[in-house]
Amino acid sequence: MRILGFDPSLTNFGWALYNTDLASPGRCVVRGRFQTSAKTLFVDRYVGIRENVQELIRQLEVQRMGVEYPVFKDLYSEGMYGLFLYTCEALRAEKIDVVFFSPGQVKAHARDFLGRPAGWKMTKPDMVEAAKKAEGVVMNHNEADAFWIARTASRFWQFHDGEISIEDLTATEAKQFLDFRKITKGKRAGQMEVKGILFREDERFFRWSEEI
Repeated sequence: MRILGFDPSLTNFGWALYNTDLASPGRCVVRGRFQTSAKTLFVDRYVGIRENVQELIRQLEVQRMGVEYPVFKDLYSEGMYGLFLYTCEALRAEKIDVVFFSPGQVKAHARDFLGRPAGWKMTKPDMVEAAKKAEGVVMNHNEADAFWIARTASRFWQFHDGEISIEDLTATEAKQFLDFRKITKGKRAGQMEVKGILFREDERFFRWSEEI
């Protein structure tokens, strides 16, 4: 399975292609960045990135993706949300299946891979180090993030498609993909609260390849 990962940014939009069929290290087939200048008219920056996204998808011939979802809580900004919308428009137009991860979720997988203790704050150098340990090459931090997004997305789609089972998941993967709990207090007591991505289609993952 070939999975494309995106780390959206107006200045350095990182991307990486991950192939689950290759031996690791060496699964990151190709990577790069889309760059725009702050001096460019704002709408032209968004349109340019959207066009770059569509061109890359066509060039690499992928159908499955992972994207960091940069609009959670304190990470929200109007500029990043605008970029997110333009990116999603491109993905839907190209009929790409996509799963979204928060920055913290992506960093959790890299932290586990490095064996960092729980609660360790993953910085840009940490993400670069994790990518180097996984692939044997030094990546730009935008590309390193995109690599981990692609790698994490590949695990989600493999689990979604039944290529791997629940026994194959790490504890972090199981929590992110399958987490749910029964509410015991308050007006919603007895109801189920679902957080796992697998249960949140059309919210945290989309199968746009199946749209007519």
